[in-house]
Amino acid sequence: MPRPRKTRKHRRPADLEHRQPFERIPFWLSLIAALPLPAWYRIADVLAWLAEHVFRYRRRVVNLQLSRCFPGQDAAWIRATRRAFYRNFTDVSVEIIKAVSISEREIGERITLVDAGPARSALDAGQSIVVVTSHNCNWEWTLLALSTGMGHPVQAAYKPLHGRWGDRLFLTIRSRFGARMIPAKRLLMRVLRDRRQARIVAMVADQDPVSASVRYFTDFFGQDTAFYLGPEAIARVAKMAVYYLAVRRESRGHYSVTFEPLAAAGEELPQGAVIERFARHVEALTREHPADWLWSYRRWKVRRIRERGDEPARIEVTSGSD
Repeated sequence: MPRPRKTRKHRRPADLEHRQPFERIPFWLSLIAALPLPAWYRIADVLAWLAEHVFRYRRRVVNLQLSRCFPGQDAAWIRATRRAFYRNFTDVSVEIIKAVSISEREIGERITLVDAGPARSALDAGQSIVVVTSHNCNWEWTLLALSTGMGHPVQAAYKPLHGRWGDRLFLTIRSRFGARMIPAKRLLMRVLRDRRQARIVAMVADQDPVSASVRYFTDFFGQDTAFYLGPEAIARVAKMAVYYLAVRRESRGHYSVTFEPLAAAGEELPQGAVIERFARHVEALTREHPADWLWSYRRWKVRRIRERGDEPARIEVTSGSD
């Protein structure tokens, strides 16, 4: 019996994990990106109002997730935080466009690396490290700052986009200052292959692990929440220290990135301990600055499979991708 044909929604382009950055940025995009940041921020102000009130971009998602994560807050606080979120979200959006043309000098002026000394010393001594961050503030500029400010190679995990042009554009932006972008499913293999050279292995690790076959569940904002085990698995196998990069908005277009240690190199910890620590750091930072997290992202799509009469394990292994 012939297999049913896959719909277009489930087809994967043949080159999805083999794409390369643009050799040359399109002229029109370079022209747009050359617009000074103050002008971009004026545009961002308009976009924030349109996103919240006209297009209502994922407004129900933002309201629902804020209400669930901050159940003690009233409607006025939710509205104010939502308004601030859209302002910050559009600021980051135009900053990503500006990343097409931003210089190394300007990245150094706008991103301050805080408490990076121990991580830099480990790298200088020939020891690779894992850094994990979250969708707080500008994670794209954070990667550029790592590439320019640490003096060592960066290998960063990414999830390929299905749209070929957009995927190549983000590869171009993220690799502008030398970062090597590696599909997340291949990262562990690449880390083990290149283990002789000290480098930074970077991940944004607070996405919902929809396609992962192994998930770790913990309490996050009072909700049962799934996390990737990838950062912990890489650190455990390669015996790397792990740092959380806590990104804070100091002023418009200026951020600090603090290296907060999660695990020492080779530290023997129970399975899931690094992810537990990561989750606690992300929640603490988000409670400190609620409007800076990516509330428009549907974070709680993955649910734990519960066995009747039994308390489910923290680590869930599924038969394949969702």
